[in-house]
Amino acid sequence: MNENDTVSRYLLRRLHEAGVNHLFGVPGDYVLDFLDEVIASPIRWVGNCNELNAGYAADGYARLNGVGAAVVTYGVGGLSIINAVAGAFAEHVPLILINGAPPARRRESGALVHHLVSNYYLQLDIFRKLTADAAILMDPQTAPAEIDRVIQTCIARKLPVYLELPADMAKAPCREPGTLSGAAPLSSDPAALAECVAEAAGLFNRGAHPLLLAGVELLRFGLGEETLRFVETAEIPFATMLGSKSVLPELHPQFVGLYQGGWSRETVRRQVEDSDCLLALGVWITDLDTGLFSINLDSRRMISAGGGQVRIGSHYYPQIQLGDFIRQLAAAVQPRSYLASHPADPYRPKEPFVPKAGRTLTAPRLYECLNGFLDDGMVLLAEPGDAFCAAPEFGVEEAENFIVQSYYCSIGYCTPAALGVALARPRKRPVVMTGDGAFQMTAQEVSTLIRERCPAIIIVINNDGYLIERVLHEDGPYNDIQMWRYAKLPEVFDRGNHAIGILVTTEEALAQALKTAAQEKDKLVLIEVCLPNRDSSAGLERLGQTFRQAQQKK
Repeated sequence: MNENDTVSRYLLRRLHEAGVNHLFGVPGDYVLDFLDEVIASPIRWVGNCNELNAGYAADGYARLNGVGAAVVTYGVGGLSIINAVAGAFAEHVPLILINGAPPARRRESGALVHHLVSNYYLQLDIFRKLTADAAILMDPQTAPAEIDRVIQTCIARKLPVYLELPADMAKAPCREPGTLSGAAPLSSDPAALAECVAEAAGLFNRGAHPLLLAGVELLRFGLGEETLRFVETAEIPFATMLGSKSVLPELHPQFVGLYQGGWSRETVRRQVEDSDCLLALGVWITDLDTGLFSINLDSRRMISAGGGQVRIGSHYYPQIQLGDFIRQLAAAVQPRSYLASHPADPYRPKEPFVPKAGRTLTAPRLYECLNGFLDDGMVLLAEPGDAFCAAPEFGVEEAENFIVQSYYCSIGYCTPAALGVALARPRKRPVVMTGDGAFQMTAQEVSTLIRERCPAIIIVINNDGYLIERVLHEDGPYNDIQMWRYAKLPEVFDRGNHAIGILVTTEEALAQALKTAAQEKDKLVLIEVCLPNRDSSAGLERLGQTFRQAQQKK
């Protein structure tokens, strides 16, 4: 055992080998020795304003990089980041949390140290319920094996994991890192896979109008390119859902549109629901992905693959991994011609936005303008609220250029997540659409974006409070928030010349603000968009109407 090989250095080497090049977090006394090693390592430290923001940033980073990591101190740090880890668990995001902890010898004596709550195992017990694997590194002899196992679990299962590092273990000598075999891929049962593919191919080949519904698991498990090859080999039209929007390029001639049950465009809804062989790959039937469950899908005509199993009609095939199924089915189906198998309503190019002189800006016109502004070099992050209700109608042409928390729906996620996106994809520019209420949750992370020279474009939709709650339910004073001068915040956070704030109330002003943002490629640009009369998108109006109807039926 070489004294130069410590638990901290071992952990950092494994993180770097896994693909972690940036480590987000907040310092604290239990983790300072580890952070000293971070600074000396190839991994770049990115300090955040608080632990929750660090978790969101690591989540956004992981969605594009394949894995992300955050480090916090014990108790006040670990319990602050819980919401971000819960979101990563719900949405299948591979996030590694390193939590500094009191020295192991204090744990053994039961000492009442600062940041302790109840007992020394409370945090581990909590995170075991929110992660795929968790461990306390109490022994330098066993720590390397525990680190390897936990990180490999994160990569293989695309779920968050938890490593608790006692302060006196950070510099403890341990064995030298050996060659780490890649995370063992989850395997399919060969016999079940062969039988399943044969039945699925038979149903597909007999179908007159097959259609592929691309779900969120294709994004999480990096199966977009393989699915696209299947689409092009079989010549099959496809639709996506809100959570999987942009997993396949929307410029593709086989793109039908975005399916959200009764909220879909009528041509999209009919083509999906009338398909005599609907191939649902990695689809999650969540409320917002399905228009509050307003779907009309016949399971007898469906092939549903995901979550380690396949269902064809009433037949279940366990232990079938999604990637294996896609690859083998692609080789078994009979290709069609585009003339016989294509979208009912072909793609329409975006129309240029033409502002009307002196016209007060409305929500529909705001979203129309933003849709025309986006290009292939931008990644759109749509915050839960009116922003992600409007997003289905946006034309996100390239894969991986759209991020949304459509299942966990934690408001305030997008601004810190944009930091992770900017560092994971430095050649692309994050564009955040956020409401004023959501923005107030995590607004301080704008300062980190400026410090890290991330040229994000942040659209703060000032619609006077929690608009989505006002639409879902009879309004009350609990939906009111303090009115900020959002466009002034870059002046508060920036002591240099690296950020711009712009206030917008008219169509002409919005068009000019976006022109400025496009010209100022190296600066953060925050555009405060004031909408009158609590105006909203058509998508939020549909959500409110469907929600209220469901409430009346109770």
